[in-house]
Amino acid sequence: MGDRSLSSKAGPRLFVDTPLGAGTTLPLASAAGHYLTRVMRLREGDGVRLFDDCTGEWQAVIVAIGKREVVVRAEALLKPREVVPDLWLCAAPLKAGRIDWLAEKACELGVSRLVPTVTRRTVVGNLKRDRLRAHMIEAAEQCERTALPELGDPVPLAGLLADWPEERALIFCDEEGGEPVAKVLPGVAAPAAILIGPEGGFDDTERATIRALPQCVRVSLGPRILRADTAAAAAVAIWQSLAGDWRGD
Repeated sequence: MGDRSLSSKAGPRLFVDTPLGAGTTLPLASAAGHYLTRVMRLREGDGVRLFDDCTGEWQAVIVAIGKREVVVRAEALLKPREVVPDLWLCAAPLKAGRIDWLAEKACELGVSRLVPTVTRRTVVGNLKRDRLRAHMIEAAEQCERTALPELGDPVPLAGLLADWPEERALIFCDEEGGEPVAKVLPGVAAPAAILIGPEGGFDDTERATIRALPQCVRVSLGPRILRADTAAAAAVAIWQSLAGDWRGD
């Protein structure tokens, strides 16, 4: 267990792509070092919090500030890596800006995996994975998350469905109707996934293929047609409230 008394040192919170342990010393990326010393005006001996998506969150201290790098040392574990519900968000890629927002909200809302799903009406070209991951990291730094969502490779809808895990429910958010989401989702526990279509929705063939999947749970998100990114955030929030870790069990 972490030493809660160390939280008084606190300081800014940063992600590092290095497994941490007591005494681990490492240089920060230049952007992170600039943020700490130029923006936050921290000095040697000041505290920072680090999380690594592996062991958890650590109290650390700045041990050296040079012209080219800032070096920090992990001192003690504040909290172990969180366990989030096993919820995937399978969403059609959107244009730049909106897909970035979607990645941020997926992280903030507690999704375990984001799967870009290419449909027949998906019109977005190359997906910039590094950019999406950067947005998720920034969101995790702000929302106190210690476990980053896994970012899957883009996959065609047909391939996604063909390899669908037998034990995982697929919550199909269908703009053409379905059971009321608040009525259905309390009975759809993890492992589960939420499927959101592109701007123009799924075509008839795709919709039939999705509904034919034995694990499919078809739901409606209400009387209004939502934008794809809005639908994704709404569906995840509702599931977390009714079947996920927002219930406070």
